[in-house]
Amino acid sequence: MEMQEIEFTIDREGRVHLQVKGVKGSSCVDLTEPIEEALGGEVESRDFTSEYYEQSQVDTGRHLRREQGDSP
Repeated sequence: MEMQEIEFTIDREGRVHLQVKGVKGSSCVDLTEPIEEALGGEVESRDFTSEYYEQSQVDTGRHLRREQGDSP
């Protein structure tokens, strides 16, 4: 399994930038949500990396079950 990493950067205006590495699919948003809430909950923008558009093994498993007619 690839190492998961969150990089924090605070700019001169005090804005916090998060970059998630090693997480495929939309689970990166779930991973950063508690951090965003702790910092005030206001997200100005999101820029997704190419990893966001890749399916994780969990995402792929859910997709296969739905195709087969099973409940998620």
